[in-house]
Amino acid sequence: MSRLTITLSESRYRALKEAAVQRDKTIGQLIDESLDFYGIKSNTQALDLVRRARAHSGLDQAQALALAEQEVRAERLAE
Repeated sequence: MSRLTITLSESRYRALKEAAVQRDKTIGQLIDESLDFYGIKSNTQALDLVRRARAHSGLDQAQALALAEQEVRAERLAE
């Protein structure tokens, strides 16, 4: 697992630390969950997601990619 150093304001750090304690999680777990929530994926994960969707949908590669992009945009606008 990789390590990352970030700079936060003191108030943001305290809020993050308090949220982690309240949820009985580590700060790293909260950040990881937030990245999942926002759909942050590696290229490999994203390509695998498109491959699986295409296999189950009967769409060709271009159609599957277009549909995936459309769904991501719609979900982000709904947030």
